[in-house]
Amino acid sequence: MIHHEPPIDANLDKATSLAGLVDYQPASIVSRTLIKKPTGTVTLFAFETGQELSEHTAPFDALVQVVDGAAELTIGGSPVRVVAGQVVVMPAGIPHAVRAGQRFKMLLTMIRS
Repeated sequence: MIHHEPPIDANLDKATSLAGLVDYQPASIVSRTLIKKPTGTVTLFAFETGQELSEHTAPFDALVQVVDGAAELTIGGSPVRVVAGQVVVMPAGIPHAVRAGQRFKMLLTMIRS
């Protein structure tokens, strides 16, 4: 189940804990949009252990930055393990999937150009 938290209403013009902007919820994926513009979005996700996004494609490149924990991504059929502090690009048009072998949070930046 995916829960969508309310978008950030105010500008993030003060230092803020990124991981603290979204909380884990049992048996869920929680998302919160931090920035939404015609040119792209920045969304923070919290995945509870065992949650996943099935294989899909996106029309734009997406940068995944792991904020907490670790994840198992599949990009173009190849497994990619990422841990907190690491980044990876999921290229436009290439099938990808996300699986939480443990709790993890990721910041997803999608550029629409």
